[in-house]
Amino acid sequence: MTASSRAADGRLDARPIPEPDGPPPAPGVAPLDVGPGAEALLAVPEGTPETLLVFFHGAGASASASLRSVGDLATRRGVAVLAPSSVGATWDLIAGGLGRDVAVLDAALAQVFQRLPVRRVALAGFSDGASYALSLGVANGDLVEAVLAFSPGFVAAPGRYGRPRFWIGHGTDDRVLPVDRCGRRVAGDLRADGYEVVYEEFAGGHVVLPNLVADALGWWLTGTAPPS
Repeated sequence: MTASSRAADGRLDARPIPEPDGPPPAPGVAPLDVGPGAEALLAVPEGTPETLLVFFHGAGASASASLRSVGDLATRRGVAVLAPSSVGATWDLIAGGLGRDVAVLDAALAQVFQRLPVRRVALAGFSDGASYALSLGVANGDLVEAVLAFSPGFVAAPGRYGRPRFWIGHGTDDRVLPVDRCGRRVAGDLRADGYEVVYEEFAGGHVVLPNLVADALGWWLTGTAPPS
């Protein structure tokens, strides 16, 4: 199977390297070179991070918006954050079919793995980005150990590999992606497929709340759910 056909299947080829040989990135935020018309930002905490969170923005947003949502909260916990931007107005899965955005993500991950000794990888996202994270997470559970989904609409994985864990948060007053047919349904479908799912609802709309980000990060990093 060629690289392009694997991208169309949502498959990621990049893998962590036990002893990266690239120059370690300095703490802070810097762009990665992922080709013309594409963007990816990498936020690096102090020290030598071994955990990587990939965050996908909502429709019409950008990598910078992703970092505003999770960057500080993640890097304070020693987690590096990779924030790609969709090439189009939203992610390729939603805008006609997997391909370009998967290829850009794979190229960005390869650069990160060459420079950081990553041991653990999670995908995350908001709205369309949450649906994208869920779908790629199911398709790449041999790389991704967990998915953190904030107000997702659906999961449409092109294939299934591994058994990642899922955290899903959704507002009960969400007018964009109503909780009944989105968050609750997605969580129920994943559980019915035998996946481990933590599902949280909050009194609010279509937003990413800092306390939920903290809950999701804590669940991923410690392997335990927050108290109900």
